[in-house]
Amino acid sequence: MNNTKQIISLAITGASGVQYGFRLLDVLLQKNHTVYLMVSKAAQVVIGMETDIALPGRCKDMQKFLVEKYACDSGQLHVFGEDEWTAPTASGGGLVDAMVVCPCSMGALSAIATGASNNLIERSADVMLKERRKLILVPRETPYSDIHLENMLKLSRMGAVMLCANPGFYNGAKTIEDLIDFVVAKILDQLNVEHTLQPRWGE
Repeated sequence: MNNTKQIISLAITGASGVQYGFRLLDVLLQKNHTVYLMVSKAAQVVIGMETDIALPGRCKDMQKFLVEKYACDSGQLHVFGEDEWTAPTASGGGLVDAMVVCPCSMGALSAIATGASNNLIERSADVMLKERRKLILVPRETPYSDIHLENMLKLSRMGAVMLCANPGFYNGAKTIEDLIDFVVAKILDQLNVEHTLQPRWGE
């Protein structure tokens, strides 16, 4: 683990479990990393169903809302729309250290596995794969079909990290927040970001 500041792309797609994505965003901003955030239209629907976050629809308004919500520096968070092809994440020439899709819907997973690049989220993930940079996908689905499993294996063989949202209970979780932190801690470990969300094994 190190304290080097990174530029992290974070995509929240339309799977259940948007709480994982927002908690990850919170911690990354607390740690003073820069986050390029993309929220799919389907994710905005799920956010309305699963949380009490009244997230604005327009990118500029969403960015202002989240900067205030997480009390971060305005330069730390940049929100991009699904068709914003000039975003830094859309090209290998952009400075992005790693990307996390959290949660990752099966639709997003499939599109990334086939290189569809129909929107900025899919293109950004495609860039990470072609540039051999860290790509972490956090599926939240059960059960998995053969199609889902084949797509995961295909992406894993390409170098993507398949980090399914499967919280463990061995740390004595007592709240939903504890379970969310378990998964987010695993993501932060993959990003090499220091944290104290969970005790280390053996401590």
